[in-house]
Amino acid sequence: MTLSTSNVDVDRAQRIQHERRMPGDAGRPLSQSRGVMRTARIGSTALMSLWFALPFLPLVLWSFANSWSAPDLLPMTLGVDGLTAALANGAVAAFGDSLLLSLIVAAIATPVGAMAARALSRRTLPFGRLVSVLLFSPVLLPPFAAVLGINVVLLRAWVPPELGVILVLVVVAIPYTTFSMRVAYAAYDDGYDEAARTLGATSRFALWRIHLPLIAPALARSAFLAFLVGWSDYLVTLVVGGGQLVTLPLIIASSASGIGNESSVAVLSLSAVIPPLILLAFVSRARNLNPGKQS
Repeated sequence: MTLSTSNVDVDRAQRIQHERRMPGDAGRPLSQSRGVMRTARIGSTALMSLWFALPFLPLVLWSFANSWSAPDLLPMTLGVDGLTAALANGAVAAFGDSLLLSLIVAAIATPVGAMAARALSRRTLPFGRLVSVLLFSPVLLPPFAAVLGINVVLLRAWVPPELGVILVLVVVAIPYTTFSMRVAYAAYDDGYDEAARTLGATSRFALWRIHLPLIAPALARSAFLAFLVGWSDYLVTLVVGGGQLVTLPLIIASSASGIGNESSVAVLSLSAVIPPLILLAFVSRARNLNPGKQS
């Protein structure tokens, strides 16, 4: 008798997996509001969005202000002097280096965190509590002291600065990806993988066609957290990079601490905000996908 992997109903598995999500996730009954509660939820969301958006209004105005001094509420003259100064300070190269660094950190830390989370969630890993402590230790250690100590080790080992920055940031990002994926695996049913294998699927087929589609939203959230670690880092890049790797946070800090102009700092700051917001929109879209949608 020949068994076919087509008997595995991926849509049904995704629908059931969606129902097993943790409380508070999109689509869960506890996260659904009706009537007055729905109105209150929409209002509170609007107020919080306004609260987070208001600080960016001065940045937008400063970005196009050639001159703006007190007590004027609005810029006296508008222009692109800030953008010109930011480009002259190497904003494009720093933006590219930051983006590449963040993508590399996310590409490494996300699968490592997923594998660690799966091993820990199964509770079959020897000395699981000790492994958990070691994985989360980068979050507990004082950042400056830890980075200085690690930098000495990397220098003595002749590790290139760029590679050293990547290694350290990956270690820093792993606790976040592990925690995020561990929550996801707490609601994951291994029975889908076992069913696929029973029906004749190979390990690779079960991984790519069953396992990964079910945990894709959690992987997206973990990758987003790892990306933020690399994108927003200043201390590790400054100390370990030793000036060989100039990222956007370094340019922003140097421009803000100097006598420079506020327009240039505003342009650089806005450029640092845009990529995380775009990724957040994609992550939110992935989270709100409804695997249980009936056809």
